[in-house]
Amino acid sequence: MDFMTILQILDSTVRLATPLLLACLAGLFSERSGIFDIGLEGKMLAAAFASAAIAFVTGSAWAGLAAGIGASMILALLHGVASITFRGNQLISGVAINFLAAGLSVVIAQTAFRQGGRTPALTGDARFTEITLPFADAVADVPVIGPIYANLISGHSILVYVALLIVPLTWWILFRTRFGLRLRAVGENPAAVDTAGISVVGLRYAAVLICGVLCGIAGAYLATALSAGFVKDMSAGRGFIALAALIFSKWRPWYALMACLLFGLLDAVGNRYQNIQMGDFVIPVQFMQALPYILTVVILAGFVGRAIPPRAGGEPYVKER
Repeated sequence: MDFMTILQILDSTVRLATPLLLACLAGLFSERSGIFDIGLEGKMLAAAFASAAIAFVTGSAWAGLAAGIGASMILALLHGVASITFRGNQLISGVAINFLAAGLSVVIAQTAFRQGGRTPALTGDARFTEITLPFADAVADVPVIGPIYANLISGHSILVYVALLIVPLTWWILFRTRFGLRLRAVGENPAAVDTAGISVVGLRYAAVLICGVLCGIAGAYLATALSAGFVKDMSAGRGFIALAALIFSKWRPWYALMACLLFGLLDAVGNRYQNIQMGDFVIPVQFMQALPYILTVVILAGFVGRAIPPRAGGEPYVKER
């Protein structure tokens, strides 16, 4: 394997890890506040459809991004109402959101575009194009450093760079701000936060809505940057992989980045190396494509017991009188 091949795999890793990272950080905010959210998949799917549909109609990827965030926030608010206001079961609410998004996105797409539940292909300004960073072409011929900068660091869409910047921003918010301290406290001991005169409901709604924004960006990236339109079930389990990465990272932003890059690497390797032959035995393409999902099962089986979630996670808060 030569150096350029490695760079190409790493480049694909970053692209494929971006929606996982955004969804993982979305779940991190929600679960740090005590609201478990397995509806990440549904919010990403709804955002992907909304962003692709609006981007096609308006011809603007930015309008699509706004629509994707809006659609995701509506579902996030629905999850918040069910699990915070009405104190419903958070897991059931998340499952309902997944089913709702999977069904409605296809039905509306078929009704609006008559293309078998997909949107028309996006072209031109309806997609987020790759950005060439300053001096990328000038240093491309410099040994080692040049190809890394020109082919790996440069050449991604703006949403990739946004996702990477959100990682330190998330760390700063959670561990260096008053809001982050209160958010983490709500996930551990909401009664103590309430006793201090801070609204538990308000903080949890804020976390759920932040989760909606990040899932919206993730879905918009899938439809308007990684792909060129919406197709049925295009999130392909990424929301559940993001949950596995969240558990693997123990609800910490920097570890979440590493975990998502690991999943992205397996996805990139599976896409590049198919039908690998080892002597007389050929590794089937389906096995290579299933690598991220196999790792998800392994992580959930091996790390769920070791990873300690927020103590108040999954429990509705009932204010004492």
